Amino acid sequence: MTATTTGSAYPRTVDELIPHARDLADQLGKLPSRNTLMKTFRVGSDKANALIAALAPAPATPADPEPVEPPPSTDPVPPVPPLVVPDEMPPLIGAPRPIAEPVTVAPYVPEQAAEPEPKRRRPVVWPVLILCLPAFVAIWGGWVEMGKLTGFGMVTLLPGISDFQINTAITLPIGVETYAAYALYAWLSGLAIGEARAFAKWSALASLLLGGLGQVAYHLMAAAGWTTAPWQITAAVSCIPVAVLGMGAALAHLMHKSK
Repeated sequence: MTATTTGSAYPRTVDELIPHARDLADQLGKLPSRNTLMKTFRVGSDKANALIAALAPAPATPADPEPVEPPPSTDPVPPVPPLVVPDEMPPLIGAPRPIAEPVTVAPYVPEQAAEPEPKRRRPVVWPVLILCLPAFVAIWGGWVEMGKLTGFGMVTLLPGISDFQINTAITLPIGVETYAAYALYAWLSGLAIGEARAFAKWSALASLLLGGLGQVAYHLMAAAGWTTAPWQITAAVSCIPVAVLGMGAALAHLMHKSK
């Protein structure tokens, strides 16, 4: 059979071209190439590839291997003796029987509602204020008089602007005792923690000690009739405002840092 190469009005499908392609392969004695199929049947590359795939021989499927029976074993297998199970188990003579322990049940006790805690009354602090009033008067008077003996006195705050004057001796009781009271509160109330609380503790004790020494020095000089304090006391008292400012600033910074 000769392969037909004439065209038709309609393009032929791959199924229609397969018999003609087989005839062409028989004539050539081999599988035609894609270009030969395209030129002979006037088809595109896609149909030529489909024709080659249809003409190519299918790969042979390998046959399943036949099962090989193992050779019989020459070793004799010993027979398994039958398992003999007695119909009844002999009773155990004199075997002790377990004694059940008595179960103790605790009596039911109904739960009682928890009693509300009594409301605590706030401590009364006004008697302490009454006790502090005479101490405040004595401390104020002692520091003011100590200021007079050590050079504190009337100063014009704004010279050339205002004639307003103030006695600088009042800065001693305000600075020392006020800082001592606040540092004591920060230490004992738990307002300060860590380094701030330790600093508040020691600075409060130091301020109270300084206040006590100042009162002792003033009364001794007043009892002796001195009108001016020795230079050592004057030098120490003049540094008190600066020391109070430094301790107050340090305590404020430490308390702010510990928050």
